[in-house]
Amino acid sequence: MAKEVGWDSEKPGYEGLIEVANRLMLTGRRSSYTRDAAVRILVSLFPPFLLELYKLLISPLAGGKVAAIMVARVTQVTCQWLMGKCTVNSVDLPGGKSWESGVLVERCKYLEESKCIGICVNTCKLPTQTFFNNYMGVPLLMEPNFTDYSCQFKFGVPAPLPEDDSALKEPCLEICPAASSRRRQVSQGDNTGQCPKA
Repeated sequence: MAKEVGWDSEKPGYEGLIEVANRLMLTGRRSSYTRDAAVRILVSLFPPFLLELYKLLISPLAGGKVAAIMVARVTQVTCQWLMGKCTVNSVDLPGGKSWESGVLVERCKYLEESKCIGICVNTCKLPTQTFFNNYMGVPLLMEPNFTDYSCQFKFGVPAPLPEDDSALKEPCLEICPAASSRRRQVSQGDNTGQCPKA
């Protein structure tokens, strides 16, 4: 992430990660830049041949069920440091089937620490959905809850179009540092900045 941003935090650990994520949000002129950067970060975590082979050989098995269940279990095991406690659960798929391909994040540490819907949506939700769908061949719908900070991953369920995604219509959190700064600017007559959520 620091390489993508061109800057690294001096703060150690998770606090530094959140500071770099904030910087990533603020460096892009558009939220699409931030999302594209986050996808590049995710892709960089894997050897290229691994993603290609997974998409080619694993994703088609059993109509996508094997791949969806596998990534749910790997996500649950490997991502708790980032998101907090999470468990694998059953999700309903279009067409009436149900698979054990969900991951419920009980209280997302990333959202809670960043305090920003824009960071959640533009550096996590949308890029992660794009990454799994485009690079691993596994449809993914992520449903963050901005009230209790939980998040439901639904591997095997396609994400809706942006105009139909309720998470993209949520207003900024009252505790969001970027939104607070933006409200202060507007109250002082400065209308040049833009919330990074947009």
